[in-house]
Amino acid sequence: MSRSIIITGGAGFIGSHVVRLFVNKYPDYRIINLDKLTYAGNLANLKDIEDKPNYKFVKMDICDFEGIYKLMQDEKVDGIIHLAAESHVDRSIKDPFTFARTNVMGTLSLLQAAKLYWESLPEGYEGKMFYHISTDEVYGALAMNHPEGIEPPFSTRASSGKHHLAYGDEFFRETTKYNPHSPYSASKASSDLFVRAYHDTYGMPTIVTNCSNNYGPYQFPEKLIPLFINNIRQRKPLPVYGKGENVRDWLYVEDHARAIDLIFHKGRASETYNIGGFNEWKNIDLIELLIKTTDRLLGRPEGADLDLITYVTDRPGHDERYAIDSSKLQRELGWEPSLQFEEGLEKTVRWYLENQEWMDTVTSGEYLRYYREMYGER
Repeated sequence: MSRSIIITGGAGFIGSHVVRLFVNKYPDYRIINLDKLTYAGNLANLKDIEDKPNYKFVKMDICDFEGIYKLMQDEKVDGIIHLAAESHVDRSIKDPFTFARTNVMGTLSLLQAAKLYWESLPEGYEGKMFYHISTDEVYGALAMNHPEGIEPPFSTRASSGKHHLAYGDEFFRETTKYNPHSPYSASKASSDLFVRAYHDTYGMPTIVTNCSNNYGPYQFPEKLIPLFINNIRQRKPLPVYGKGENVRDWLYVEDHARAIDLIFHKGRASETYNIGGFNEWKNIDLIELLIKTTDRLLGRPEGADLDLITYVTDRPGHDERYAIDSSKLQRELGWEPSLQFEEGLEKTVRWYLENQEWMDTVTSGEYLRYYREMYGER
C-alpha cells in the first residue's frame, strides 16, 4: 500500500461517504475506519465496501491515546482525516461534558499520538498530514442585513464572482473571527485551535476545514431532513423551532467528500478552507419544499402534508444565519458544488424512501443491539 490513512468517525454520516470514496478511488491506499460506534455510528452505512482488501474497521474511542498510538505504529499511518465528533446542538445543550471530552480531548489525543509517532520516524513529518474537519458554527452567526430597500432573499455575488440567493451581504470567510454560541460549537472551536497550535508549535502539517450543513443518504434521523422525511411518511408532526426563519447554507454530502479528497491531497499545510454550497435556505422554506417533494414521491397530492408543521419553542442561543464563502477553495483548488439544491434534495428523499429498512433499523434501535452482541455494551 502506498499510503495508510486513518479516517475517524468513518461509520457516521459524512465519514462513511469519505471512507467509501477513498476505498473505491484509491485501491493502493490502506484505509482504516476508526469509530467508537456511538449511537450515530452504523457499519451498515458501509456494507458495500466492507470486504474490500484495502479497508479495515477498528472500534476505538478517539480519547484512547495509547490505543491510537499503537495503531499508528502497527499500521504505519501517514495521514489522519479526523471527522469523529459529537455534533448535535440540542444534545450539547443537555450534556456539554460529553462534547468537551470527545471533541476537544479526543482531538488532542489524536494530535499527540500523531506527533509522537511521526517525530519518531527518520523522515519526520515529511509526507504526513493531519486533516481536521470542523463546522461553520464556530464563527457564530451572521445578521440578515441587506442592501437598503432590497428585501431578502436577493441575488448577491460572493468574492468568487458566483451569484446566488442570499439573506445577507456578509459571509463566513477563513479570516472570520470565532464566536461560538453553543457548547457544540465551542467544543469544535477549541479543537480547531489545538490543531493549529500543533502546527505552530511542533511543525505538524495540518489542515482545518469548516463546512456548512450537509444533507444526503445515511444521515442519522435526529437531523432535520431525514427526521422530517420519516415523519412525513408516517404523517407525524414536523417540529419547527420558533418561526422557522433561521437561515442555513446546505451542501450535498458527496460534494463535501469530494472537497475533502481534493484538500487532503492538494491543500496547503497550515491552511484553513471553508466548504459551503452557496445555497442559503430559510428553514421554513426548506421544510415546505421537503414536504412537497416527499408528498410527490409518495404519490400524495403535492403539499398535502403541510398541515404537519408544528411550531415549537425556539432553541436557546439559536443562531440566525450561517453562510459560507467558498471562494478560496474554488480559486486555489477548483472545487465547486456539483448539484443544485432541488436536485440534491429530491435525490436524498428518494434514497430514504427506497431504503426504509435502513431507516427502520436505526429508528428502532435494532442496529444498537447488533453492535452490542458483536462488540459488547457501548
